[in-house]
Amino acid sequence: MFRMVILGAPGSGKGTISNRIIRDFALKHLSVGDVLRSHVNNKSSVGQEAESYMKAGKLVPDATMVKLISYELKRLDSVPWLLDGFPRNVSQAKMLTNISKLDLVLSLDVPNQIIIDRIKERWIHEPSGRIYNTSFNPPTVPGKDDVTGEKLTQRPDDAPEAVGRRLTLYSDNTKPILEFYAEKHILKEFRGTESNEIYPRVKLFLEEIIPKELHILEKSN
Repeated sequence: MFRMVILGAPGSGKGTISNRIIRDFALKHLSVGDVLRSHVNNKSSVGQEAESYMKAGKLVPDATMVKLISYELKRLDSVPWLLDGFPRNVSQAKMLTNISKLDLVLSLDVPNQIIIDRIKERWIHEPSGRIYNTSFNPPTVPGKDDVTGEKLTQRPDDAPEAVGRRLTLYSDNTKPILEFYAEKHILKEFRGTESNEIYPRVKLFLEEIIPKELHILEKSN
């Protein structure tokens, strides 16, 4: 059973690459952000636990996040999957190893200035988490969500100075994760400036290591 994690800084195109992977390969996409929102909205026990920290303006502790991920992965025990948004530090990476054996950790390396320029044009539909970009993924109606028609907003932490701080924090947290997975010989890094440049290389690599029965040939291009 094939199981992989994708890592990438905010604005690196991780969501776009993930969507293309599940378009071309029969993997279940597990986005931690979506899972967290679902549990909070459905008032599950772990969702309420996470929400208590979020409402207090605190980070959700590693133990709570691992509990959340563990619950979801148990439901997918016999399903190949792509995990997006976790782990976010080496402690979580070590905990994940105790939950499931990974076949691959794919990391996206995009220059910081490219990401800063990209995020300046990003708009979000807060209730759903849907993200738009005025340059390469604009909403059909400017300023409106395609599905609900509700107003899109820009996050305060998408300002260039805030993005720079987030990228530094991401790099500090992620370097030990990359070293951890490199030692296990399951890390593969892809460098580039945009998803259309990076994904063809990702796809060729995955075609070599993902079992043939999980290739969606009729949809690949």
